[in-house]
Amino acid sequence: MGAKAKKSLKKKMIKKVVAKRAVSRPTDEPSNFLPLEGGSAGRQLQGEKPVKNIATVLYIGRIPHGFYEDQMEGFFKQFGEIKHLRIVRNKKTGRSKHYGFIEFEDPEVAKVVADEIHGYLLFEHRLQLHLIPPERVPPKLWKGIGRWYKPFDWKEFARKKHNKDRTIEEHEKMVEGILKRNEERQKRIAAAGIEYECPDFVGMVPKAKKIKFDVEDED
Repeated sequence: MGAKAKKSLKKKMIKKVVAKRAVSRPTDEPSNFLPLEGGSAGRQLQGEKPVKNIATVLYIGRIPHGFYEDQMEGFFKQFGEIKHLRIVRNKKTGRSKHYGFIEFEDPEVAKVVADEIHGYLLFEHRLQLHLIPPERVPPKLWKGIGRWYKPFDWKEFARKKHNKDRTIEEHEKMVEGILKRNEERQKRIAAAGIEYECPDFVGMVPKAKKIKFDVEDED
């Protein structure tokens, strides 16, 4: 087949493809319209109503330090009425884990906030907002949000434990443990080739010595 025959065959094939597209395309669409495969236009059936948004709970991620409950409420209440607000905190320290949840009264407000504030730059952090479907909201999500969380004072607990009154037996047991750890530390120092003389440990309770009296034989 020559070059001219190939060109004519190619033109015929192009004409057939164009003719097929013209037949399959609706008359009300422009000539340059190309529907996306798998898009909403292809999936939505004729007469089918769009799904109504009823989600009111939002997940908020990458919350910066200093942007806490009061600041969040002041920022988000400009969009609409807030029903619940919560920042997830560490149970031991009470510090923020940098993510939380917020619930609006109106689903439309929640949708607008999720669309407009997602990726918003705040204190060098880009907020991450996502709508949570109602069936995926945990039932105990808002439990205890009205109470102010007071973290456990572990320093005070350790201080009281260290300074508590001990019996002689408890004190001796504590000192034995300290001496044992000190001996192991000295062995590691000597194994490393370091010449170091550890100071004597102060705190041993001297044990009561038994005194023997020599009884002189009476003449």
